[in-house]
Amino acid sequence: MNSLNQHERLISYSMRAPGITVAEFLRQANGHERFYFEHGDLALAGFGIAAELTAWGADRVKTIEDKARRLFDGAQVIDDAEALARPRLFGGFSFYSDFVTENTWAAFAPAYFILPHYQLVKRGGDTWLTINVQVGAGELCAEAELREALEARYAALLDADQPIPDGQSELISVNYPMPLDRWSEIITDATTRMKAGEMQKVVLARVCEIRFDDVIDVDSALAYLNTKYADCYRFLFEPSPHLAFYGATPELLVAVAGDQLTTMGLAGSIKRGATPEDDALLADQLLNDPKERYEHGIVVDTLRERLAPVTAALSVPNAPIPLKLSNIQHLYTPITGRLSHPAGVLPLVELLHPTPALGGVPRDRAMQYIRDAEPVPRGWYAAPMGWLDHNLDGMFAVAIRSAVVQNERAWLYAGAGIVAESIPQKEWDETALKFKPMLNALGIERQLAHVRA
Repeated sequence: MNSLNQHERLISYSMRAPGITVAEFLRQANGHERFYFEHGDLALAGFGIAAELTAWGADRVKTIEDKARRLFDGAQVIDDAEALARPRLFGGFSFYSDFVTENTWAAFAPAYFILPHYQLVKRGGDTWLTINVQVGAGELCAEAELREALEARYAALLDADQPIPDGQSELISVNYPMPLDRWSEIITDATTRMKAGEMQKVVLARVCEIRFDDVIDVDSALAYLNTKYADCYRFLFEPSPHLAFYGATPELLVAVAGDQLTTMGLAGSIKRGATPEDDALLADQLLNDPKERYEHGIVVDTLRERLAPVTAALSVPNAPIPLKLSNIQHLYTPITGRLSHPAGVLPLVELLHPTPALGGVPRDRAMQYIRDAEPVPRGWYAAPMGWLDHNLDGMFAVAIRSAVVQNERAWLYAGAGIVAESIPQKEWDETALKFKPMLNALGIERQLAHVRA
């Protein structure tokens, strides 16, 4: 494990790697540090550690930005590989800047990014394999050595002799630490405060704790998510073997490429229908529900207010549209803009996190309320998770529909946006719906059905 050293420089070597799948790349890396992010036609994966960047405290985002700039500024890319293949950092941030690592999140610093030793990038039919190393000042690193190591890795990946995951081990227990009556008390208190004018919105989450009799198979969970939630942002950050944070989130925090910015407003939820007709009726109900439209409007208005000072142009549609996922549909407003002074993605991450979709309004008051009300620390749940390239451009999703795994135990998170008109039972049912992707990814529903039978 290599922390960033100002006396070292980064060297990367890349080669085209047709015939390699992300799933096989990650399977062969099982038992090592592993990283993954996929959305649309771009899939990124890595394993091992070439460089490690961490930061704590209120300046954690700026610290990571400074460290990343130093790392990439001194980098040597052999043969000047295509931009697609250049080294990228994988990582994210905790929900709170003053987060203190503890049992569940022991492997996760408040800001933590890793440049993998081996990196796979796929876009459409183009696949690149890259090796990244750090060498000391004056130390030589022969191109031939890097080529030999990379070709050996490529050959091993083509061999594809790793077993395909066949599901989880035996389920021992499923536990929801917060009972419905306590949830109802919290929601009622929050809505009372809102009616008194203290807050407009707060997002509250609950946790599901699961225990198996053996180490959790993250690969089979990711395979399920990739099949059922291919439209979502799928991610894995595993900084130590079998200590992993992964998920399939529908929500983009921000993506930056040069001066182009992309984000979204995503708030307001309803289930999917059993038939196309039922589904259309539910979507219409969602679009015309005053409570859901109000909740969504708060998110979009806040994004517009935060982005206006840093953009030369900003496009925000007047009304949302339904975003339909496998088991749920949301109100969705796509937002694009042109930055006045582009400086990479991290300044936008700091500006936007947390949006009212995961925090609340006013931000500081909602954040304190969440801290006081929720019995289980959020860790990296609902926080920025993504990647950075050599230009410090990148993409960060909001890490919802997610789970953190510690060997044979997993903790799943699900939240709901609370406004003055919220009803505790309906919000409870909404979080139950949001648990389902991760429960199904772990095979919980199937195992429980077998027990009931």
